[in-house]
Amino acid sequence: MRALRTAASGMAAQQLNVEVISNNIANMNTVGFKKQRAEFQDLLYQNIERMGAQSSSQGNVVPTGIQVGAGVKAGAVYRITEQGTPQHTGNPYDMAIDGKGFFQVTLPSGEIAYTRAGNLQVNPEGQMVTDDGYLLEPAVTIPQDAVDIIISKSGLVQVTTAGQAEPTTVGQIELATFFNEAGLEAIGDNLLLETAASGAATIGAPGEVGFGQILQSYTEASNVDAVSEISALIVAQRAYEMNSKVISTADEMLSVAAQVKS
Repeated sequence: MRALRTAASGMAAQQLNVEVISNNIANMNTVGFKKQRAEFQDLLYQNIERMGAQSSSQGNVVPTGIQVGAGVKAGAVYRITEQGTPQHTGNPYDMAIDGKGFFQVTLPSGEIAYTRAGNLQVNPEGQMVTDDGYLLEPAVTIPQDAVDIIISKSGLVQVTTAGQAEPTTVGQIELATFFNEAGLEAIGDNLLLETAASGAATIGAPGEVGFGQILQSYTEASNVDAVSEISALIVAQRAYEMNSKVISTADEMLSVAAQVKS
């Protein structure tokens, strides 16, 4: 019975939906996290009677025909890149991007990764790094004798040292933007990689046209909304239950058919 396979595809689709939602909920407190949504597509159709076919020698045409679908499949899991809420931390090394753009991070392989998570620290050499010790690109080094750090909205990093009246510029934060941010590949640790789908990175200073501004001592919260996620979870659960009910009904119909005696 076709209904068994159709309902099974529906259960598999809703299982994927729940897995995506659960990942969103798990990352509610992950800095810079962007929620995801699953999209689905209907499968192929069997044409029992094709629409537009002639039904008589007088040229009559079948207006709608008969098509029976084979179920559903996952079409995509896309990332929603809307802005998260800036949260004040008090850490002078923390940065949030107000607007478009990604921080650039140098991986141990030498490859450049991208992130919205601006919860940065300094290593023993005074270089600004991520939680995993990956260097910010371009590199910014804070002097050991710095007593105050100022990061402007345009990404200019300045420090004041003991006995110095005027601040000294020690670096410039640069951001990267992409034509299709949803096409970036997530590799974990709040990092994304450029792909053919995302397009090449465009590099610029914060505050320039098309680039967001830097907020010092802030981090960007995830854009996960608990209420909408729980609502979506309930809908997915009910859809899963209804597909399982279809399987039970189809099984009962097969049982009745098997008991028919001539």
